[in-house]
Amino acid sequence: MFYGIIKAKKLSLMIDVIHTQMKRKLRINAFLLITIFFAEIIFLASCRKEPVPPTLTTVAVTGITTTTATTGGNITSDGGAEITARGVCWSTTSGPLATASHTSDNKGSGSFSSNISGLTPGTTYYVRAYATNKAGTSYGNEISFNTPPIVVPVLTTIEVTGKTSTTAVSGGNITSDGGAPITAKGVCWSTAVNPTINDKTTSNGTGSESYASDLTGLQPGTTYHVRAYARNISGTGYGNDLTFVTLAVRPTVTTAVISNKTRTTAVSGGNVTSDGGSPVTYRGVCWSTSPGPVATGPHTTDNSGTGTFVSNITGLNPNTTYYVKAYATNSIGTSYGSELSFVTDPVAVPVLTTNSISGQTTNSAVSGGNITSDNGGAITERGVCWNTTGNPTVSDPKISNGTGTGSYTVNITGLTAGTTYYVRAYANNSAGSGYGNQLSFTTFIADIEGNVYKTIQIGTQIWMAENLKTTTYRDGNPVPNVTDPLVWSALSVDAYCWYDNSESSYKNLYGALYNWFSVNKGTLCPTGWHVPTDEELKTLEIYLGMTQAQADSYSIVARGTDQGTKLKSTSGWYSGGNGTNSSGFNGLPGGYRYGQDGGFYDITKLSYWWSSTEYEYDTVTKATYRRINYDLSGVLREGTSKKGGKYIRCLKN
Repeated sequence: MFYGIIKAKKLSLMIDVIHTQMKRKLRINAFLLITIFFAEIIFLASCRKEPVPPTLTTVAVTGITTTTATTGGNITSDGGAEITARGVCWSTTSGPLATASHTSDNKGSGSFSSNISGLTPGTTYYVRAYATNKAGTSYGNEISFNTPPIVVPVLTTIEVTGKTSTTAVSGGNITSDGGAPITAKGVCWSTAVNPTINDKTTSNGTGSESYASDLTGLQPGTTYHVRAYARNISGTGYGNDLTFVTLAVRPTVTTAVISNKTRTTAVSGGNVTSDGGSPVTYRGVCWSTSPGPVATGPHTTDNSGTGTFVSNITGLNPNTTYYVKAYATNSIGTSYGSELSFVTDPVAVPVLTTNSISGQTTNSAVSGGNITSDNGGAITERGVCWNTTGNPTVSDPKISNGTGTGSYTVNITGLTAGTTYYVRAYANNSAGSGYGNQLSFTTFIADIEGNVYKTIQIGTQIWMAENLKTTTYRDGNPVPNVTDPLVWSALSVDAYCWYDNSESSYKNLYGALYNWFSVNKGTLCPTGWHVPTDEELKTLEIYLGMTQAQADSYSIVARGTDQGTKLKSTSGWYSGGNGTNSSGFNGLPGGYRYGQDGGFYDITKLSYWWSSTEYEYDTVTKATYRRINYDLSGVLREGTSKKGGKYIRCLKN
């Protein structure tokens, strides 16, 4: 190339010399001049060389993003030929070529700028400028750069406005999409700090524009945390955490079903399902006899706070319709549950019990009652009533004892001796008469001497509950008292004695011992009473559980099963031989007087009672008796000498 330039310069000098000579000599004509001119052109053309590739440099890379960058080139020489293509090329490996990824940035020499796109985030790239003429393509110097990686968006949370008890407005301002399109955005909220998209959220579409979000479904008077969020392919970015408090409202409460109604009370309650954002200071139920009860009227106060509660309504009137509502109060005000109605029970007859019978005499007794409930109606009269047939009412004989509830005592008078009476306490209110449980008792009897005897009804029979102790027949004649044993053993007429001839020791406890001759007089027992027959004693035994066959048998061993135990008293018997006295007969172990020698035997161990029935045995006429022993649970029945001294239980006619 250098050699060709020297030759051209020599040629030019030679032409200059020829021109000078031609001008000086002026001898060359126009034809010759033209010929010389074309010869010069042909000569110069033959001396020119072929063009070479351009010369250029690569411009520094700027404006780098995750997918784009800006660079370019500066073509300092076109290489002797027109630049037909120029731009930059790049690759993730060194030595990028224009045949791969490249830009095309017009033609010509000089500087140019190139915008690179379609890059991969977080990647190292190599870039060179290129220029092409007909001699070929040249490249500028190689420059490397790194695209930044995609990150989560950057944004701020917009201040909360428009707060109500259940709603609010917030939003977000996205300052950076993080290098990738925003695919979702909104706000998230919770009662805990730094809420995420796993909590409650709104959705405000896509894109990087600022947005506003409506928060709904909030609880009144509650502190919430809210953050804006935006999501790209890298993940979710959050704005700053802001707090706000929703407005408080009145509580929410429901009314519990009415239960346990009586004439004057009922049970209800409620459930405070929300405090409205302000603590519930009072809760309960209110009621009235007209719709729309309020807490300023009759009401209960059942603690405070949320949740269920039970209310006891008292002081109601019987048979009345009431309206009831639960209520709850906080700093905002009072709320009410649904209104329910109920009717209290009507007045019913009083509830009472009959007091046990005491203080019996031949013509009186003491009882009374205990009124446990007036059943909604004031007690206008109370007392006891009685009869001899059962289930007495206020239409039968009665004695009253004031008014009001509680216990009371009544003296029953004007009774008949030795008679079984049925008694019930009664109480009257506006609903009618209520009655206590029925009790029965038998008035005592007295003999001609004035000795008083307890009585007892056993089955259909009325018995003395203690042994006879009279020394006088009811016709006024005395019963002979025989103390001498030899005289006693020789008797064939009536007589009596006390055990061991000791009236002071044994009269009141055991009564008198009589021989059968005094029984046969028929006038020992008080008027209206008699010494029982053998059959009547069988009736007693069968009532206590003995079979007919057992009752019919004569035996010097115990008959039956536990009839003796039922007849024996609960104390006084020898060696633990006490009975249960479940019959009320109260048989005591008074012993006996032996008819053969007039001696006294077996006190505390056994006892005999005469019947009025004779017993024929081997042509010998005896008298039938009953006997119970301390060591036997049954009853003995046999005939024995009429001389024996035994006890008597009188039976009502």
